[in-house]
Amino acid sequence: MRRSATPLLASGLLTDVGRQRSINQDAGLILDLPRGGLFAVADGMGGHAAGELAANLALDTLSSSFLNGRGLAPERLAEAVQEANLAVLRSAVGEYVGMGTTLVAMVIDRAAALIAHVGDSRAYLLRGNELHRLTEDHSWVAEQVRLGHLTENEARNHQWRSVVSNALGGEERVRLELYGLPLRQGDRLLLCSDGLSGVLEEAELYGVLAHQPDPDVAVRQLIDLSNAEGGPDNITAIVVDIEQASRMPSYALPNRQTEGPLYVDMLLSSRRGNSPVTYLALVLVYFTLMGLGLYQDHATVIGGVGLGLLVALLLSVQVLSSLKRARTLLPGLGSFTPETAAQTPAAPARDENQTRIRPAGPARPTQD
Repeated sequence: MRRSATPLLASGLLTDVGRQRSINQDAGLILDLPRGGLFAVADGMGGHAAGELAANLALDTLSSSFLNGRGLAPERLAEAVQEANLAVLRSAVGEYVGMGTTLVAMVIDRAAALIAHVGDSRAYLLRGNELHRLTEDHSWVAEQVRLGHLTENEARNHQWRSVVSNALGGEERVRLELYGLPLRQGDRLLLCSDGLSGVLEEAELYGVLAHQPDPDVAVRQLIDLSNAEGGPDNITAIVVDIEQASRMPSYALPNRQTEGPLYVDMLLSSRRGNSPVTYLALVLVYFTLMGLGLYQDHATVIGGVGLGLLVALLLSVQVLSSLKRARTLLPGLGSFTPETAAQTPAAPARDENQTRIRPAGPARPTQD
């Protein structure tokens, strides 16, 4: 089990080539941050070693861009995903033309989780006795499920289940979903590639996550179970445990977009001042300054009223934001609750292809 530099988190990461592939094109990342951590899974695609390069390049760029970025964590995460997208796109030349990668990235910032998602790698939350899916696949079969043309079981076994509709490296502006949620002590989060989520049922995911307390052992058992089902793809899993309660960050958490992935510039502009509150504050400042110029004899009163109204507006926004964060709901993307107490699945013997990953210090993307 890997503990972060702060006592808030414990985590485990494992990636495996699977039973039917010769090259592992998955990659995983754990990076300690002062108030939490950055976690990510990438599932590369492309001929020869292209997918392997894309996944590692994306995670390398993601981590360095986030660490060197400025501003609040949600904006830094979105910008880091865009930088990772450009890095993959610009490297897709020669024998690497057409390469790309999925990405699910999570920043733990005190008592909040920020999730950025491109493609069909997934994030889950185990809270109490309920397993919640936090991301919606950007894939052809997922769209057919949403339209009612396929069932979840049919999608899981469909011949086009691996065809993604969104990935890093596809175009210059990345389309992503950015979503934040408050965390509680005792929460457990899972990030994984579709080599795990596309093979195991949610009941099997729940069985391991709910009953195996050690994150290292949990990721190993999950991958063993996927390999026992044939291991048709590369498999990567990260389990993160929230071990201590903390306070929420001061910024507003990004809401999940019901319309699906948006272009990164649209996401950033919606968070950087293009809001009714910002316009109202600007109007208030404008009329206060105009009043000071026109009625200089009453400058003290006008200035005091204007300043008072501005302070009241900002305080109201803070209070409403705090209430909104407290009421943040989990996305209605499906959840699993066992009707009866489940037993921990017996994990098969560990395969020699598995690599146990315990990054120490400043972590870099690693893979089998």
